[in-house]
Amino acid sequence: MKRHALPGLLGAAKALMARDLRLLWRRRGDALQPALLALLVVALFALALGGEREALAPVAAAVLWLAVLLSGLLALDTLFRGDAEDGSLEQWMLAPVPLAWLVGVRTFMHWATTALPLLVATPFLGELLHLPRGQLPVLMASLALGTPLLSLLGAVVAALTVGMRRSGILVALLALPLYVPVLVFGAGSVAASAQGLDPVGALLLLGAGLVVALVLAPLVAAAAIRIALS
Repeated sequence: MKRHALPGLLGAAKALMARDLRLLWRRRGDALQPALLALLVVALFALALGGEREALAPVAAAVLWLAVLLSGLLALDTLFRGDAEDGSLEQWMLAPVPLAWLVGVRTFMHWATTALPLLVATPFLGELLHLPRGQLPVLMASLALGTPLLSLLGAVVAALTVGMRRSGILVALLALPLYVPVLVFGAGSVAASAQGLDPVGALLLLGAGLVVALVLAPLVAAAAIRIALS
């Protein structure tokens, strides 16, 4: 039984990822919105602070973290909304693989299509904000640990509200309290590094939170989807 379980899980994951990529290509205009929002946030902060290195450098890491967080919130309401409307979630529940596995795959695709492009673009956005070069490795490490954690927490919130109509603002209100600790530790690790302190503690907390969320978030989101559709 175990020999057939892994190919089944991998096959379901590949099929879901291929479907998501096809839908993403058809709605590529919508897919660009999170990245454009992040760029807009960075540009507005740069303009508001006058574009001076002395004003931008101390807040560059916090601005980049905030831009990534807001861009993830923008796409959060659509995480399961389309599948609920076209009946795909009911098919997920009837699939021969665990619902939590499909939720985890969808959450990975959400991270890969919203946060990963911004993670790649972080060095370039950092240049716009005059981010000190010495802070970039810590910032990249904090984003690499924090953005998947944001997506997993967001998946739980999106699953809790999947049965509601027009829940965009409610999703943001529910997600923000969960996102704040991630933002604090993520931006705080870079701030500690800038002050000559050891940022490893904050990064370890982000890593521990990510491990716990990887185990629990898909299970909780799957339970919420079952309750919403029952």
